[in-house]
Amino acid sequence: MSGKGLEGVIAATTTLSLVDGNAGRLLYRGYAIGDLVAHATFEETAYLLWYGRLPDAGELARLRAQMADQRDLPESIQQIIQAHPMEADPMDVLRTTVSALGSIGDFTGPPSIQQVISLTAKIPTILAAFHRHRQGQPMPASRPDLSHTAHYLYLLNGAEPAPGHVRALDAYLVLTADHSMNASTFTARVIASTLSDLVSCVVGAIGALKGPLHGGAPAKVAEMLEAIGTADQAEPWLRAALERGDRIMGFGHRAYKTADPRSVALRKLADELSSAQDAAWLALAHHVEDVALRLLEEYKPGHRLYTNVEFYAAAVLRGVGLPADLYTPTFAASRTVGWTAHVLEQLRDNRLIRPAAEYIGPSDLVYPALAGRA
Repeated sequence: MSGKGLEGVIAATTTLSLVDGNAGRLLYRGYAIGDLVAHATFEETAYLLWYGRLPDAGELARLRAQMADQRDLPESIQQIIQAHPMEADPMDVLRTTVSALGSIGDFTGPPSIQQVISLTAKIPTILAAFHRHRQGQPMPASRPDLSHTAHYLYLLNGAEPAPGHVRALDAYLVLTADHSMNASTFTARVIASTLSDLVSCVVGAIGALKGPLHGGAPAKVAEMLEAIGTADQAEPWLRAALERGDRIMGFGHRAYKTADPRSVALRKLADELSSAQDAAWLALAHHVEDVALRLLEEYKPGHRLYTNVEFYAAAVLRGVGLPADLYTPTFAASRTVGWTAHVLEQLRDNRLIRPAAEYIGPSDLVYPALAGRA
């Protein structure tokens, strides 16, 4: 009998990423995440995950040009974005708009690397188009000279971003591009195993990522820090939450039984990125982390609960100027690389994913006539 939530069940083999929870290691195609975040751009990381190796200079330049060429959205898709109410959840807008892309000829048929590149390039444009729409502002002209990350920030704000912001967000995108068999990736692989199309796989993954137990946590971390407000309120607020049995957002991970290596990198990025106006907010985040780790050990001794990627993701995404409701959609923009790489991997040696369920209901009921039912 398997563990609840399929814990410990091997559902696939992969060469994409390794999550070594006991040692606190994350590898993409054999490369340590710390080395990649220090040296690789998001486009290099995407190439690594899609093609299985790091690109040379010519291959990287071609991928950047391909992605830049695929950023723009058809007029029909722009109209769908603008039809959403301005108060809509950007994850709902993303899910609906990506689904609409499935009706365009470029995304029909079996998933291909060309479709993967095109979809990955378009997702930041979708997010920026909705953000500009709700602000009542037109989209700026496309800039093919800008990198994938720089272009996203440029579209959101209508101005070329600061290099430090580009570097910080690019590092975040590298850190979150893949994470083995998480809930959204498993969803994408299940759909791919039915031989459905790429857009269906990604729409399903977006739906899974939207949940607060998966990709929605960074925004919840920001809400928690705003609710705590000041350092002196951290311990009473967190104690009250633990007494109620609430989950403390940004702590604990199903895989990691030590520090999440992504959280270590993001904490450093947050410290480097912090401006004078964010210094107090970041100081509060550090204090809340210290108090939360102490209280989690007190209330849940031996559970080995550590800071996870979502806690400092909130600080980094805030630092580059993103509104809180774009935190999870930006996670999706990154994880699209991992989802699509897993889809392609699934199809190379496909078998329909069809797990069994253990039935625990009754088995000897007698059908009662309608007139005799209470």
